[in-house]
Amino acid sequence: MKETYHKVIEPPRGWGRINWAELWHYRDLFYFMVWRQLKALYKQTVLGFTWAVINPFFQMVVFSVVFGRLARIPSDGIPYPIFTYTALLPWTYFAGSLTTAADSLTTTAPIFTKVYFPRLIIPVTPLLAKLVDFALAFTVLGGLMVWYRVVPSWQVVFLPLLVLLMVLTALGLSLWLSALGLQYRDVRFGVPFLTQVMMYAAPVVWPVSLVPEKYRLLYGLYPMAGVIEGFRAALLGRGTMPWDLIAVGGASALVLAVGGLLFFARRERFFADVA
Repeated sequence: MKETYHKVIEPPRGWGRINWAELWHYRDLFYFMVWRQLKALYKQTVLGFTWAVINPFFQMVVFSVVFGRLARIPSDGIPYPIFTYTALLPWTYFAGSLTTAADSLTTTAPIFTKVYFPRLIIPVTPLLAKLVDFALAFTVLGGLMVWYRVVPSWQVVFLPLLVLLMVLTALGLSLWLSALGLQYRDVRFGVPFLTQVMMYAAPVVWPVSLVPEKYRLLYGLYPMAGVIEGFRAALLGRGTMPWDLIAVGGASALVLAVGGLLFFARRERFFADVA
């Protein structure tokens, strides 16, 4: 008599846990979903991947006119266009990842309710896909640096650390918002407003030097503050790396990411029921 093999998939109990080995086993699915998202985003567009550059570039132009020339916001002696574009690089990645990931479980519900795979792949996919846009937008910064004759300092070696902190921050918030957004559809309406508020709270159009010294570490709890100021220190060759902001922001981002992973794992057992 032929033996049959059955695998029973049961939801985790309690707070659950992340099965890292299973995620590695599904690494090919990661690649497929990232590629699928990139194709869906730029398919049948005339400019294609150029949109990844157009968005931060025209934001830089608008900010330079409104905040640089009209409002005359200081830029610590750095030409305002490159001052704000350097900040828009990590910010555009962060905001784009957050907006896409927050709604990712809702849009892919017809898939994960029929086929089993680690649900964590779904909100992580936009974070990986947006790194392509980030790399493309980075090329414009190279042109601006040549135009304004800006030479990066030796601190540019810390850029991978800043990118890691940027991704970690986006990961933490994305896990919280995606898990909440599947059950509470208000999240999709609130995220654009949230990102807009967070942008003006971040030092995108203004320098961290405007923050009073006594509130500096408290402000550093916002991880993107250390990331953006670190990008400027590394790429524009002005000032020292803001290690105080990076350290506090790194701890904050780590707590946010770990909490997001635990919350996502706990809510995962209910995803199919509320989708």
